[in-house]
Amino acid sequence: MALRVHLLACAFGLGSWVAVNGLWVELPLIVNALPEGWELPSYLTVLIQMANLGPLLITLMHKARPGRLNERAVILALLSVGVLSCVLLTFFWDRTSVVAGAPRSTAFFVITFFLSLVDCTSSVTFLPFMMALPATYVTTYYIGEGLSGFVPGVVALAQGVGMAKCVNATQGTGGNHTSGHDGFLQTEYLPPNFSTEVFFFFLTAMMCVSLAAFVALSRLRLPPAENPAGGSGASVGPGLDNPAAEIDGRDLKRRDEEGGRARRPPAEPNDSRYRLTFIYFLVVWVNGATNGVLPSVQTYSCMPYGNLAYHLSAALASVANPLACTVAMFFQNRSLLFLGALALLGTAFGSYNMAMAAMSPCPLLQGSVAGEVVIVVSWLLFTGTLSYVKVMVGVILRDRSHSALVWCGAAAQAGSLVGSVVMFPLVNVLTLFKAGDFCNTKCPL
Repeated sequence: MALRVHLLACAFGLGSWVAVNGLWVELPLIVNALPEGWELPSYLTVLIQMANLGPLLITLMHKARPGRLNERAVILALLSVGVLSCVLLTFFWDRTSVVAGAPRSTAFFVITFFLSLVDCTSSVTFLPFMMALPATYVTTYYIGEGLSGFVPGVVALAQGVGMAKCVNATQGTGGNHTSGHDGFLQTEYLPPNFSTEVFFFFLTAMMCVSLAAFVALSRLRLPPAENPAGGSGASVGPGLDNPAAEIDGRDLKRRDEEGGRARRPPAEPNDSRYRLTFIYFLVVWVNGATNGVLPSVQTYSCMPYGNLAYHLSAALASVANPLACTVAMFFQNRSLLFLGALALLGTAFGSYNMAMAAMSPCPLLQGSVAGEVVIVVSWLLFTGTLSYVKVMVGVILRDRSHSALVWCGAAAQAGSLVGSVVMFPLVNVLTLFKAGDFCNTKCPL
């Protein structure tokens, strides 16, 4: 039973961000087919942040009518929309229409918005639903959430997304492209091993797996030893309606008035409030860095070192997330001092990555093996350390109450939003970061 629930929790978490993560890793192929070109990532960022309307509405409903939201129905609707959107994306992603006299990827934008709505809203619905399960399964859910970025990345690597080589400008396309002088190199992207449609079909399958896992979890009946509600064989779902899903002061008071044995908890001391404030600060900071700030500049920090460094940093960073979640299953340190220090360490690695992006196209150690190793390891440790912090603050808040998990998801989305909003004008308006061409950029020694 325990192994089965772990597998279901992991598969459920897989659907949290698999669609949006899949779009990001497939971008090197998508931009070559859609009219927006390399401006497409900035549009994608805006669409994802607009989709934060979903978690905002869920959080406001939870605040206004606590305990009244049918969480299971919301999650079922979200996953169903995610599956349908992936199917539509498979067939219509490259359809364009003329807007203001220019071709635009309207179908891609509309479908992407709904996929982003599903993934963003998962932050305030999927995790609180896991409140109905013992804490150990929450960590497994985080592993699945980490795999939602890792699995599409592995498939994209197998597809050969964005792999390129440096060729003489007079070669490549049958000698038709020429330059005015000898020795000029250009970047030639290699054809993928399978099409973008096949990749999107894979995303559809992953969403179907998550939907099936959620249905199975909703119908699961835990043995009394593992049931947080303490009843005999009580059902896990539906989330907010589960007796174990809302253990806060208001619920305790209601049960006390009904003659139950629960009693109102004592007033929260000030030091506890300070600790809670610090925990939510960590949530905002970590998610702002990992979901908003650093992803905006990853290409600038890695591409000057070559395609191999870029793909290794992306792939290993994706591995670091589920790996950190796995470590958190066996090594749990809830000390806020330790988590704060670990967040500072991760921020230091992120600062190095940001500095290399700012120095692009000529970052430190550019053109050397040492530079490639350092940037890949820095991205690996940046993602791994902050992922561990993210998991542990989720576990801490899970033990506190269902409301704490809802606000945890809201804080995570707020941090991601702030990070993206700050970086968008810096990257796309002020153009403070310069792209590096590994084949032709010559940096001074």
